[in-house]
Amino acid sequence: MAHRSIIDIAKAPIIAYNEKDWNAVRASVALSFVYDEVATNRKPQGVDDVLAVWRGWAAAIPDSKATFHTASATGNTVVLEVTWQGTQTGPLQTVGGEIPPTGRKIALRACQVIEVSNDKVQVMRQYFDMATLMQQLGVAS
Repeated sequence: MAHRSIIDIAKAPIIAYNEKDWNAVRASVALSFVYDEVATNRKPQGVDDVLAVWRGWAAAIPDSKATFHTASATGNTVVLEVTWQGTQTGPLQTVGGEIPPTGRKIALRACQVIEVSNDKVQVMRQYFDMATLMQQLGVAS
C-alpha cells in the first residue's frame, strides 16, 4: 500500500463527510476521536458522539461540502483552510435552540487544526464564525 501523507490522512474524514459516508469517517478517525467545534462550544469525544454532531449538520444542510484551500503540516499536526458551502433545508440544532429550514445558502470559511497519529485523525479543532453563519441564514443582523 502506498504511504499516505499526513495531509491526506487529515483530509480523509472531511472528504468522507462531504460524501456523507459515515463508515468512511469511522475508518479515518480513532475510536477516541475528539471533535472540538469551537464556535458552538461543543466537544464530543468518541467517534459515535462526533458522528451524531456531524449527522446533525448533514440533516440541516444536506448538500454541505468543504472545499480545501490550503494545507500545511508540522510534525503530527495539520492545519487546513476550508470553505463550507450548502443550503439549509433542514432544522439546525444550535445552543440557542432549533433554527427551522431557511432555504438559504451558506459559504462559511473555516480553519481546522488536526492531530494525527497511527494513520488516524485523533483530534480535530474546527474554527468558524458563528455570527457569519447566523447572518447568512438570515437569523441575525
